[in-house]
Amino acid sequence: MNKPLWQLTATQLAAGFGDASFTPTEALQACLSRSAEVNPRLNALITLDGEGAAHAAEQSTARWRAGRALGALDGVPVTIKDNLQVRGLPTHWGSRALAGLLAERDELPVAKLREAGAVIFGKTNVPEFTMQGYTDNAVFGPTGNPWNPALTPGGSSGGAVALVAAGGCPIALATDGGGSIRRPASHTNLVGFKPSRGRVPRGDGLPPIFLDFEVAGPIARSVADVAAVMRVIGRGPVDEAMTPRARILFIPRFGDHPVDPQIAALTDAAARKLAELGHTVTTARDFDLAEAVNARWPLLAQVGLAWLVAHPQELSNRPFDASLFGPAMQANVETGRQASAADLFDLLYEGERLRTALSALFDRYDFLLTPAAAALPWPAGETHPALIDGREVGPRGHAVFAGFVNAAGLPAIAVPCGFAGGMPVGMQLVAREGADDGLLALARSFELAHPWQRFPDL
Repeated sequence: MNKPLWQLTATQLAAGFGDASFTPTEALQACLSRSAEVNPRLNALITLDGEGAAHAAEQSTARWRAGRALGALDGVPVTIKDNLQVRGLPTHWGSRALAGLLAERDELPVAKLREAGAVIFGKTNVPEFTMQGYTDNAVFGPTGNPWNPALTPGGSSGGAVALVAAGGCPIALATDGGGSIRRPASHTNLVGFKPSRGRVPRGDGLPPIFLDFEVAGPIARSVADVAAVMRVIGRGPVDEAMTPRARILFIPRFGDHPVDPQIAALTDAAARKLAELGHTVTTARDFDLAEAVNARWPLLAQVGLAWLVAHPQELSNRPFDASLFGPAMQANVETGRQASAADLFDLLYEGERLRTALSALFDRYDFLLTPAAAALPWPAGETHPALIDGREVGPRGHAVFAGFVNAAGLPAIAVPCGFAGGMPVGMQLVAREGADDGLLALARSFELAHPWQRFPDL
C-alpha cells in the first residue's frame, strides 16, 4: 500500500502485519507521530501511554512474526474514551473532582481489546461526566473538529472521533448514553456504532449514572473495522450477511423539531441511494413516538449524578468534592436532587411504552433511517447550537434523533452521507433490538456504494 500507515484502517493494518509489509511497532509509531502533529490543534488526546503501547506493539510484532497473532486487532493502535477505565492510567471523566483517580484495572471491554492484542496508547477528551453534546471541560479545555478546529466535534465522544478522523488512530472505544457515539461520528465523517443493550458486557467501570442505557461501542473509518471490534468486545459472533431487500422507514424529522436544510437534503439523498440498491424505502410524514422520551431523557443522568454525589464511595475511597463540578453539572445535581421517584418512574414508563410501539413498528419495517444529528457542528466552546434552520432550540435540539434508541435498547449506526459547507454529515440507521448484525450489513452495503474515506487538511 502506498498510503502512510496512519491512513490505513484496522483491517488494512492487520493485512499488512500478516504479509510482513510492516509491523505493529511501525504502525504505532506512525499513529503516535500523527497524533503529535494534529493534537495541538484538536486537544483530543489527553492521556498518553507511549511506553506501555510500545511494549504492547513489540509483543504483537513478535506474535505476527511467529505466526501466532491473536486475531484481526492484534497490533492495531486504539484509544479509549476517558469515561472507561484503563489499568494504570488516570480517569478524569472531564471533572476536576476526579483529579488523581488512577484505574486499578481495565473495564471489561478494554480488557477484551487488550487480550485481543490491541495496542492501547491513550485516552480521549470528554465533557464533564459525559453529560453534554459537545466536548469541553475545566480540566483540559475544548476539543476541536478536524474538519474545522474552531467548531465542535460534538460529544460526549468528541475526543475519540477527532483523533480517529484526523488519522491519529484507526479505531476508538467509546460509550453512547444518548447519541454520544453516533452524533460525533456524524460530525467527523466516521462510522459510529451503538450496539443493542447488553450486547457488549460491562464491568469494573465507573458508577453507571446512565444505568444500562449507556453502552460501549466502536468508532472507526469503516464498517469492517466496527465489525472487527464487535467480534472482540461483544457477545456472540458477528454475521454480516445482508438481507437482499430490506424494508426501510425513512423518518426525515421527529415531530415539528427543526433539521438543518443541508442535513435534510443529504439524508434524503441517502434514502434514494438505498432505494437504488434495491431496498423498499417508505417515507414517514409524521413521527412523534419519541416525543415523550425526548422531553424527559436528560433526567436519567441528572438523577444518576445526584445519586453519585450522595454515594461517593461508589466511585472511590478517597474524598469526592462536588463543589469542584462546573456550573452545568452543579445545576444537574440540583435538578436530580429535586426530582421525585414519580418523575423517574414516568421516564422509565415512557421508555417502556416506546419499546412496545417500536416493536410493533419493526413488524412492518426492518430498519429506520433518520439524520444522525439535526444540526451541523457549532463553535467548540458553546454547549449547543442556539438555532437550527432559523428556529431557537434547547440543549438537545441537535440530538432529537438519538435518545430514543438508548431508551428502547436498540442498535443504531451513524455512517457518512456527504458534506455540507465543508463539514461532514451522517445518517442514522436503526434496527430492532438484537438485530445488530443485519444493521452492520446494511451499513456495509451503503459504504460499498457510497465510499466516504477521506482525511481533513490539518
